[in-house]
This record gives sequence, C-alpha cells and structure tokens, in this order.
Amino acid sequence: QVQLVESGGGLVQPGASLRLSCTTSGVSLDLHAIGLFRQAPGKEREGVACIGASGVVADYADSVKGRFTIYRDNAKNAVDLQMNSLRPADPAVYYCSADWGCPPLDGSPYRLPGFSSWGPGTRVTVSS
Repeated sequence: QVQLVESGGGLVQPGASLRLSCTTSGVSLDLHAIGLFRQAPGKEREGVACIGASGVVADYADSVKGRFTIYRDNAKNAVDLQMNSLRPADPAVYYCSADWGCPPLDGSPYRLPGFSSWGPGTRVTVSS
C-alpha cells in the first residue's frame, strides 16, 4: 500500500526558508517519480517540483525556479523540498505524489495514478 506523508510546514516570515519532507512507504524511489504540489485556498492544486526515479532529473514550476530545490534522502526513503526566499504567493497546503513519471508543472490537469493517493499535506504560511 502506497503511503505518502508530508511534514515540515509552518509559519515563517517573507524571505525565510523551510524544508518540507515527503516520507514514503510502498514506493520505490528508484522506480517512481515524486512530485510536490500545493493548493492555496480557492485555487486548484498545482505542481511545483518533481524528482525523477533516477534521482538525477529534477524539474520546477516557473514560479519556484531558483528558490526551491527538491532532492532525495534515500536513507529515509523520503524526498525533501528546500524552500528559500519564501514569498507571500507561496502559502498553501503542500502535498506529494508518486507516479511512474513527473507530473506536469505548467498547470495542466493531472490525475494521480490508481496506486497512489494524496497524503494529509503540510501547511505553509508566510506572514510578517
């Protein structure tokens, strides 16, 4: 059974950093790509970052390029998202996904594969 659990959210000031973690079970990071999504109130869920099954290929939405970095922690079977220079546009509940390939990060519609489901998410708030 695939389980993804997000953690690390919190309240920070603009310009600060946070590191989110997506802990996985029932997923092989060598076979599955892990995507990070976010959903702000009243908005659609959007993809922000993805790391491929190789662990080498990473991709980012334009809105976070240069600020967010996604990487794998093989020892914990987890994927982390380092978020720097947080902006007022970044607050949302952040979720991770597992799939055979990276999801679209350009706002295109996306549906989870049948073997996966959304975790509870972790909330990021940016406020001065």
